[in-house]
Amino acid sequence: MSIDPPGPVAAPSARTGTGVGPLLRAWRERRRVSQLELALRADSSARHISFVETGRSRPSEEMVLRLAEHLDVPVRERNALLLAAGYAPRYAETPFDAPSLDALREGVERLIQGYEPYPALVVDATYDVLAANRGIALLLEGVPDRLLAPPLNAMRLTLHPEGLAPRIRNLRAWRGHLLAQMDRQIALSRSEPLRALYEEVAAYPVPERDAAVEDHEPHAPVPHFALPLLIEHEGRVLSFVSSISTFNTPMDVTVAELAIETFLPADPATGKYLHSLSS
Repeated sequence: MSIDPPGPVAAPSARTGTGVGPLLRAWRERRRVSQLELALRADSSARHISFVETGRSRPSEEMVLRLAEHLDVPVRERNALLLAAGYAPRYAETPFDAPSLDALREGVERLIQGYEPYPALVVDATYDVLAANRGIALLLEGVPDRLLAPPLNAMRLTLHPEGLAPRIRNLRAWRGHLLAQMDRQIALSRSEPLRALYEEVAAYPVPERDAAVEDHEPHAPVPHFALPLLIEHEGRVLSFVSSISTFNTPMDVTVAELAIETFLPADPATGKYLHSLSS
C-alpha cells in the first residue's frame, strides 16, 4: 500500500469580474430551487435573494455561506463564492502529505488495509490514486510500468487499451458507468482538469460489444444487486460491485474531495478466490 501526494488541483471556478450574484443564481437553478424556497431555507426573503442575484445587494459573508450550505455547494466552490463576494476563502486546502493530515492518512491506511483481501483505493477530485491496498495491486499485475508511474490515475488506468480495459469482460457497461459518474461531477464542479480527463478516456477505443461472460457462472447465475465489474485474473473472471465513501461535513478542500472506493465480491467464487490467495 502506498500513499502519494496529489498533483495540481483545479482552480476555483469563479471567473475574473464575475460577481457572486450570477454564481449563486447558477447554483440555485442547478439545484432547481426557487428564490422563495431558498429564502425560506436560509431564513431570508425572496426579495433579498433577488437583490443578491442581480447585484443590487451585497451579501454578508455569513449569508454567502448559508446560501451555499442550503444549495449543497461543494467546499471548493464555496471558496469561489466568497472570493466573488469580496471575502477571503474560508476553507483551507491542505496538501494530502502535510503533517496536519497525519491522522487522516493513518486512518485511511488502516481502513483500506483492513478491507483486504478485497480491493480498495483512495482518489482525489481528478481520480489520481493517493492510496491503494494489496487487493488493487493484485488486479494491476501485468499492467505496463508506464501506466503505473505516478501520478497513477484510476480512470486512465481502467479504460486505457493497455491498462485494465482488455481484461474487463463487460467493458462497455462499466465504461458507461464511469463516464456517467464523471459527467455528473463535471456538471457539479466545473473542473477543467476533470473535463480534460473525461475527454481523454472517452476517446479510448471500445469494443462493439462486450466479451461473452457465459463462463462467469458455469453452474447457476448469481443475481447482481448492482452493476458488477467483471474482470479477468489468471484465467478467472472475478466479479465486484463498488462503493464510494466520502467524509462527512469536511472543513478542508482536500478532504472534501477525497473518495474511498471499495470493491465487494459480487459472488461467492470471487470472495473464496481472493481469500485463498491471502491465506
